[in-house]
Amino acid sequence: MWSDKESKIDFLNFNETAESIKDLITEKNLMPISVGVFGDWGAGKSTILELTKSALADDEEDYIQVSFDAWMFQGYDDAKAALLETIATTLVKRAEADKSLSAKAKDFASRVNKIRLMGLLMDAGGLIAGVPTFGGFQKLFGMFSGGENGEYDFEDVKNGVEGAGEVANKNKDLLSEKKDFSPPKEIKEFRKAYSDLLAEFGKPLIVYVDNLDRCSPYNAISTLEAIRLFLFLPNTAFVIAADEDMIRLAVGEYHKGSSQRHQTDYLDKLIQIPIHVPRPGTLEIRAYLIMLVALDHGVTGKPLEALRHQLELNLKMSWKEDAVAIDDLLEGKELQDVSELRSKFVVAEQLAPLLAESSNINGNPRIVKRLLNQVRIRRKTALRRGMQLDEKTITKLVIFERCLGTRATNKFYQMIDSEDGKPKILAELEADGANIDEIALPEEWKAEKNFLAKWSRLTPKFSEVDLTPALYLSKENVPMGAFGTVMSGAAQKLVMALLKQSQRISIASSKAIEDTPPDDYMPAMDALLEKLRPIGDWSKCPDGIFGARLLAEKDVRCKATFLDFMKQLPPARWMTPIIEELEGAK
Repeated sequence: MWSDKESKIDFLNFNETAESIKDLITEKNLMPISVGVFGDWGAGKSTILELTKSALADDEEDYIQVSFDAWMFQGYDDAKAALLETIATTLVKRAEADKSLSAKAKDFASRVNKIRLMGLLMDAGGLIAGVPTFGGFQKLFGMFSGGENGEYDFEDVKNGVEGAGEVANKNKDLLSEKKDFSPPKEIKEFRKAYSDLLAEFGKPLIVYVDNLDRCSPYNAISTLEAIRLFLFLPNTAFVIAADEDMIRLAVGEYHKGSSQRHQTDYLDKLIQIPIHVPRPGTLEIRAYLIMLVALDHGVTGKPLEALRHQLELNLKMSWKEDAVAIDDLLEGKELQDVSELRSKFVVAEQLAPLLAESSNINGNPRIVKRLLNQVRIRRKTALRRGMQLDEKTITKLVIFERCLGTRATNKFYQMIDSEDGKPKILAELEADGANIDEIALPEEWKAEKNFLAKWSRLTPKFSEVDLTPALYLSKENVPMGAFGTVMSGAAQKLVMALLKQSQRISIASSKAIEDTPPDDYMPAMDALLEKLRPIGDWSKCPDGIFGARLLAEKDVRCKATFLDFMKQLPPARWMTPIIEELEGAK
């Protein structure tokens, strides 16, 4: 099995991206700086952060590096405070050996407590009552604009926001009874204390923020708001890993009513330099699979590093050189069971184009790794049950499921069931010189002809295998709708928009579809139908049906999937016009 965690070893030539980030955040003339590492879920953002940290650790100059995993603090009542306290704790620890420096670090940490109190008071009304009352808004506005004199006492602050009393009572020791609590003043002094502390350290502070796109919209934006406290302060760099679309979606959820332009502007103002994770192509996925297979085979130490270095150099030179041959990779290295390892590398080489080019995988490293883990789990289950299914057979089936989606896979297993484990169409597809355009494919497969042509050439040939055991194994391991559950931020945003649609026509939904890449349509449709499937009463048309219909009109595969779904529902009068329109009936 392969771990789903980020890697400190570069399998995809991400070192080039990490080195570019390092060059940016260590250039003193560019500090302070904020760098965004953008990419879809599983694209390798966390790995790039780890590689950047490792590169800095090896640098001659000393840096204070802070790692903040936003998802770890998802359950905390104040996401802003978690980031501030993580930075403060790191600085206090680094200053322990110097009394003067330690005193300044502790003073800075104490100011974090006051900022934390202000953050909790700002959010308490929204957390408890939904939104602050009008009076609460007025009080908060006065606080951050200084009010009459920029100062408030304990009772003023406690009563400023609905529901904040309990929070304030717990922190009463931070506020004197006199009118000496001024948020603008506190923020100003907080920034000065931080700047003075960094100046005395004489070292740059690099903060890595990861997994923002796994958080709720509230926590994601709260963390970004905390980062704003440090923006434009000297000797500081933030490296923020996130899915751009998910963050823009979070802005829209957090700031209700914000326009598309405001959502874009928010991120653009926070991130000075965006860097997009390069999407792996066939050569990168080939190298990635070979490294994963090598690890699983037991290759470690110097042989593993030699293999990795050879593949990395080949990727860098891929603009002028062919892919390094498998025999050249194996030559001159101390490896066990070389013939077996070579066979595994050959399979990896065959899989690479399918995994890199399929619209349901797109070379996503995490999806690739999960797919391999799924193969391994099924293989172990098959062995326990005495099923004669080797790893190559299971791999070929899992790739079909993942890349063609729920509807096509269900059809495939129906054919296996009805034709005693050996569907005749497999023999046609796998025949020498087969022309995919001359084969009568099931309707559910027609949209993926190119994929099927490549997939049918994978070993083993299924026309020679009884797939009945695979049918029973898959029924227990692949729940309905599980084939396309990993979605990009754009697809998730589209699903949310379509689920809200209650009318036949929606300008917002149409725009959301136009703004979404076509590769994301099928994952979005699968997710949309999964949300609709639990509905019990179909006598009335629920919200989301017209959104699904709109997406079905845009994409032929989505149309077929949606029609299948509709025809399986308990009949109702409102369904007939929708089905007839999509089928082209007059």
